[in-house]
Amino acid sequence: MKALFTFLISLQLVACASSEYKKTAEHVDIQRFMGDWYVLAGRFTSFEKEVYNSLEKYSWNEKQNRIDIDFSYRYGDFSGERKSLPQKAWIKDTTTNARWSVQPLWPLHFNYLIVAIADDYSWTAIGVPNQKYLWIMARDWQNPVPKVLHALNALTAAGYDVHNLVEVPQKWP
Repeated sequence: MKALFTFLISLQLVACASSEYKKTAEHVDIQRFMGDWYVLAGRFTSFEKEVYNSLEKYSWNEKQNRIDIDFSYRYGDFSGERKSLPQKAWIKDTTTNARWSVQPLWPLHFNYLIVAIADDYSWTAIGVPNQKYLWIMARDWQNPVPKVLHALNALTAAGYDVHNLVEVPQKWP
């Protein structure tokens, strides 16, 4: 019986390891992707709990051949302290430009996937291979529902988990 249990656990581990999500957008124009992205919804890391006015700014760093990311937000409510978490990213798949290695803190690196992006770059959805995290972002914070719905439809069609999402409150002057 113990051997059967060990065998079943091994099969489950192999199944989990092989179920890593790998699909990405077909192609991302890096220059068009650069700029401000308002985080509208997602499944977030511990750094992103209780955030308001969450914003990611992407800048191409020509000298370092990388993307500099400035993640900023207000903590607790709209009047909370503005905080910032600078990050660095490197493009890992230059055919699609949709697979990145992101470094929030040295020496940590995480694989990020641009799973979906609107043709006009008005919204995007970024995930990770184990599907634990998801960020749905848009160029404009106003009227978020249609953008989130478009992203959810694209994610669902691509087979990415869209359960347990949290909205990020956005209200800018």
